[in-house]
Amino acid sequence: MTRELLRARLNQKRCLSERAQCFHLEFEVEDAHEFAFTPGQFVSAVAEDAHGKQQMRAYSIASAPSGNRFALCLNRVDDGFFSNRLADMREGEALLFQEPLGFFTLRQPLTDSILIATGTGVAPMRGFVQWLFPEAGPDRSEGWQIWLVYGTRHETELYYREEFEAVAARHVNFHYLPTLSRAAEDWTGLRGYVQENAVRIVKERGTRASGPELDIHAYVCGLSPMIHAVRERLKDLGWNRKQIITERYD
Repeated sequence: MTRELLRARLNQKRCLSERAQCFHLEFEVEDAHEFAFTPGQFVSAVAEDAHGKQQMRAYSIASAPSGNRFALCLNRVDDGFFSNRLADMREGEALLFQEPLGFFTLRQPLTDSILIATGTGVAPMRGFVQWLFPEAGPDRSEGWQIWLVYGTRHETELYYREEFEAVAARHVNFHYLPTLSRAAEDWTGLRGYVQENAVRIVKERGTRASGPELDIHAYVCGLSPMIHAVRERLKDLGWNRKQIITERYD
């Protein structure tokens, strides 16, 4: 069955990193007052290439539901049809896409949660954080401890850094932990890889790794090698598979 195509217009575009050629795109769905989705889901962009062949590419939504708007976060990729098409879009242009899908969503009931991301894997994490800690409206975190361990190579590639720092300043139970694998000498934050810092959080906090009630989850988004490394490190600590929710983008 062919799924219905929706149409959204690009309202705002900004470059998050010149070095990485990463862009933040904000869209408004046409002919709709509300655009319903669950934070963490993805949309599939659709377009014809130069040969008339229909191409499709899935992108995690980089925002929480807000009226008829949604955001994407993506890097330009050499010879990438969709990444270049979206990176070259001008404000006012339209995008065809299929309705949101995906199971990379916050599990209910909520628990303490470690959000682990690298690169543009931060996109669904931004949606989680916006939903849990909205600027306007009630706090949905229910007092649970939420850690965002966000890894990249260089400080210039810490996407949405100011937003996450602002949330951490407003909410004592949100902990923003950027970590750099190729940090400059003057970097005073965490160094190394995300799996190392996630394991440190787990060991310092303590956790029930099994039983009828899980008291912590990890949500992991990035490239396959990172996801595999995180999963193996947590499994070594006694975590079961239901506690580790993953989304890969390679």
